[in-house]
Amino acid sequence: MPETQQAFTTNRLLAALPRKDYERLLPALEPIPLAFGSVLAEPGERIRHVYFPVDSLVSLLTMVDSKKAAEVGLIGSEGMVGLPVALGVNVSPIRVVVQGAGTAVRMDTARFNGELRRNFSLQRELLRFTHSLMAQISQTAACNRFHTVGQRLARWLLMTRDRVRSNQFRLTHEFLAHMLGVRRVGVTQAASALQQRKLIRYSRGHITILDEAGLAAAACSCYEAIRKF
Repeated sequence: MPETQQAFTTNRLLAALPRKDYERLLPALEPIPLAFGSVLAEPGERIRHVYFPVDSLVSLLTMVDSKKAAEVGLIGSEGMVGLPVALGVNVSPIRVVVQGAGTAVRMDTARFNGELRRNFSLQRELLRFTHSLMAQISQTAACNRFHTVGQRLARWLLMTRDRVRSNQFRLTHEFLAHMLGVRRVGVTQAASALQQRKLIRYSRGHITILDEAGLAAAACSCYEAIRKF
């Protein structure tokens, strides 16, 4: 199956479209590999493409003082990266970083805007995804304020697992600290505690979830709250 057509079944937002609507989008969708750590957008930059992750994972980061950052959202195969474009804004308010390497299909923003105006099914699915992402961002803000680093780390690992559809993925302590908005030593201590409980295995930047139920029990209630959306 051609890579772009495969996105019909692996990107859930696209898969929800009637086939005739998806096939109209197909010529404008460009398969592209996304490398770990790649920056897709910076605050204040014009958004040139929207991305539909296939098996990749993208983090949305809010910047503070141009240096500090905290993750406010995760997007995988359930959605689209570049949502401000669908809301009529072509400038990114956040930093967008590839957290999990993989593939995506992308579309030029001008073509996307043209398709969006006449594709009511695409409008409907993007409104649903907007609601889901807003709920995730709101819950993450509360989670960052009220829950411990260990709870947040467990929640974050489970959210990552759900989106990459694998219990194994690549993550360094430095990257995790960046995502969670805490010092690296805090992530190291939290990850070590989860590993001692045999919930995860961590080695040289690679994490394996060993006990999904145990990790869910270690996570805060925000994980289940976000899953509902």
